Amino acid sequence: MLRKRIIPCLDVRNGIVVKGINFVGLREMGDPAVHARFYNDEGADELVILDITASREERRSMVHVVEAVADALFIPLTVGGGIRTVDDVREMLNAGADRVSLNTAMVQRPELIEEAAERFGSQCVVAAIDARKRVNADGWEIYIYGGHEATGRDALEWACEVEKRGAGEILLTSMDRDGTQIGYDIPLLQALTSCVSIPVIASGGAGTPEHFAEGLREGGASAVLAASLFHTRALTIPNLKSYLREQGVPVR
Repeated sequence: MLRKRIIPCLDVRNGIVVKGINFVGLREMGDPAVHARFYNDEGADELVILDITASREERRSMVHVVEAVADALFIPLTVGGGIRTVDDVREMLNAGADRVSLNTAMVQRPELIEEAAERFGSQCVVAAIDARKRVNADGWEIYIYGGHEATGRDALEWACEVEKRGAGEILLTSMDRDGTQIGYDIPLLQALTSCVSIPVIASGGAGTPEHFAEGLREGGASAVLAASLFHTRALTIPNLKSYLREQGVPVR
């Protein structure tokens, strides 16, 4: 059985780590490179860093921040936000990223997934899907521009499409659960992981060690991601991994 991964996430705005609830009410939480160095030393399996306003502000992603974070790491780094072209992908990889996370740009032009996968390999392409439960209908809808714009597209159908186009992994964020610490959206996770064969990272809602175990076992995720819970040191990665091992969940 493949070992499960624990991934801290740094949401960054204007070069500073921030965190909110349901994608709003952002508060500053410090220097990305300082957080990165801490998680590297604490035993995180990977790190994700997302420039959460780059696409909405129509600007390029934070090359200098990525370089500083990459210098602090000896674990894989995934970078997202404001990546619109294959040249942008190359720039992030040259800055020290191991993989790039695509969201808004790939929804607007799905061919970007194929172009990036063909040029750099599927293992470099992470499809980020921000999903919210439909209010008056079944299923989940995907959002872009940092969760600010509904697309009308079904999350499960889109997940199948990004896999066919060459994405190597999906980063699935439940907008309904983001920052709430009430647990991952297990029905969403189960539905999506059952319709794709590529790994899925669960994001949005972790608040206790039990939530991580649920996301990995019941939800079918290959990895679990959290932000503020780790940033505030309410839960440490070593303690979380010990708990998961006790529960019979294989972790690195």
